[in-house]
Amino acid sequence: MSLSVQMRHRFQGFALDVDFEAGPGVTALFGRSGAGKTTVVNAVAGLLRPDQGRIALAGRALLDTRRGIDLPPPARRIGYVFQDARLFPHLSVRGNLDYGRRFAPREARPDKAGVTEIIDLLGIGALLDRRPGALSGGERQRVALGRAILSGPRLLLMDEPLAALDEARKAEILPYLERLRDGLGLPILYVSHALPEITRLANTVVLLEHGRVTAAGPAAQVLSDPASGPALGRETGALLEAVVAAQESDGLARLDTPAGPIWVARPDLATGARVRLRIVAQDVMLATEVPRHISALNVLTGIIDSMDTEADGSVLVRLRLGAEAAILSRITGRSRAALQLEVGMPVQAVLKSVSIVEVAPG
Repeated sequence: MSLSVQMRHRFQGFALDVDFEAGPGVTALFGRSGAGKTTVVNAVAGLLRPDQGRIALAGRALLDTRRGIDLPPPARRIGYVFQDARLFPHLSVRGNLDYGRRFAPREARPDKAGVTEIIDLLGIGALLDRRPGALSGGERQRVALGRAILSGPRLLLMDEPLAALDEARKAEILPYLERLRDGLGLPILYVSHALPEITRLANTVVLLEHGRVTAAGPAAQVLSDPASGPALGRETGALLEAVVAAQESDGLARLDTPAGPIWVARPDLATGARVRLRIVAQDVMLATEVPRHISALNVLTGIIDSMDTEADGSVLVRLRLGAEAAILSRITGRSRAALQLEVGMPVQAVLKSVSIVEVAPG
């Protein structure tokens, strides 16, 4: 099942013009505040009618301005999770969940086993008799997710669902969002301007700037593209998928990646686990020959694919590592000149830091 969005809408002083596809898994709409992300999801949900456009889910038009189609929100079968949980304060958690279930079409209404499965998936079984006022922010968002899922949606919309939470509550709820992504088989349109959430959750990334789609595609591809640098700023970097190949005797885990082996100090990682690595461009040094007598453990051989000078004079270098991997390095213009770097030149990438943003079972 996939979502197709083509729409144009004009506000005073702002024009939105987007065209993208979202398949199963998490498609992240990423961009700065005011880029048009919430306008897009509100149009998908039926809360805003764009001036022109077509929005279709699994080939069925939810909106087609040329044909006069504009299904009301209940007929679209979309679950919407907002920044604030918007639970009914007078109902228990059980009552809030049942409210969502009663809105599901008869053919999609979960039975008792289905309800239990969602409750277990979200880890809210111990909360069923509590009122929303007695829950933490992370717990309220998990209940809101459960209510949305039990309504039998064909698509989930999440508009900055973690924005109102502190770091501890975000860390609490992110694993549950991963479970939903991997277990539901539904398209999830996820709005955020927090890059750590995107790098951890997204299968696909759609970059929005000033109401336009500037890039769209697999998360690793979009986030490793120098053209995405202006939207990502100093957080520009690359994503690599890896597998934990071994735990070595000195406490380091060896990760097999498309770019070559990488070692991290994570003795807790199980052999065979799949991980997602984030390598920020500022944490990658370049050398024209293999460095010796340095403390950095991870040195990868790559070929310079491109070099782009940014507004502040820094240079964003894209390195191709093998047939399937690329990473970025941000260096100064002076370093580029001193090393006499050219496109097509082989270099050594010295990784000062590697972050593991997601761990999945093997």
